[in-house]
Amino acid sequence: MKRAEDHGDEAGSSFASSPDGGERRNQAVLGRAFVLIAGFAVVEIIGGIISNSLTLLADAGHMVLDAAALGLAWGALWLSSRPATARLTYGHHRVQVLAAFLNGLALALLVLWILKEAFERFLEPQAMAPLPALIVATIGLIVNLIAYRWLGHGNDNINVQAAALHVLGDLLGSLAAITAALTVHFTGWTRVDPLLALVIAAILTRGTWRVLKASGHLLLQGVPNPVSTDELRAALAATPGVIDVHHLHVWGLTAERPVATLHVRIADEADRQSVTAALKKALREGFGVAHSTIQLERGECPDGATLPGVGEPR
Repeated sequence: MKRAEDHGDEAGSSFASSPDGGERRNQAVLGRAFVLIAGFAVVEIIGGIISNSLTLLADAGHMVLDAAALGLAWGALWLSSRPATARLTYGHHRVQVLAAFLNGLALALLVLWILKEAFERFLEPQAMAPLPALIVATIGLIVNLIAYRWLGHGNDNINVQAAALHVLGDLLGSLAAITAALTVHFTGWTRVDPLLALVIAAILTRGTWRVLKASGHLLLQGVPNPVSTDELRAALAATPGVIDVHHLHVWGLTAERPVATLHVRIADEADRQSVTAALKKALREGFGVAHSTIQLERGECPDGATLPGVGEPR
């Protein structure tokens, strides 16, 4: 029995490779967008307090979410350039997953606060200063348009794509805040403020659930969504010289960095090096698994069913 491990290649299997020119450009774009969004979120919080606009405060909460998402994407590109250590042998990629989960928990508390405030303002409407709210919300709309345009230039990167979607949601929040301010200014109907705050809370709830679900799944060593273990097992089992694939485990350092370990029983006449190369090529090109550990076996598996893999009985 021989164990073969992938130590990385120039195509991107190294977890500590330096960012190329495209990654540096994306990192710069994310950095600028983060500073812009985070800075205006502070302005919007102050404006919401001064104008007593719950919609504006709710939108500020949404911008805090988006600033956190931009910061995580920015940090992910930066962390990817840091080398692994003796205690963090896979590097620092999992930090962004943990940060996303904590961010999701904070967002859940924010949604509960918005719901509480909206309910209380429905029962007892509060006065609102529409003009300050309108000015801040309009500036927010412009800020989000600028950030969205910046992020549009880095749409080849999945982190940048996700950040652009967050900013797009902020555009909707700014429009809701503008609508609330105009309605109060021209009609005096203050209940529109908590009503539109509920709309933003609904948007936040959807985003919060997605963040918690995705990050929690990765923290539980779940299979990243783009990877189908059934298809992966079938593709590997079809490799010439392979008899069966077992103890298959797939998880993700992040959603974009799937990792796999597996045992493979091969025919007596099969060449170990050729089979290993074919298996790694199938994992890398078919499923984006650039880092894998493969244990080749002839005969009975020495581990038995100690730690069953995908599709195996416990």
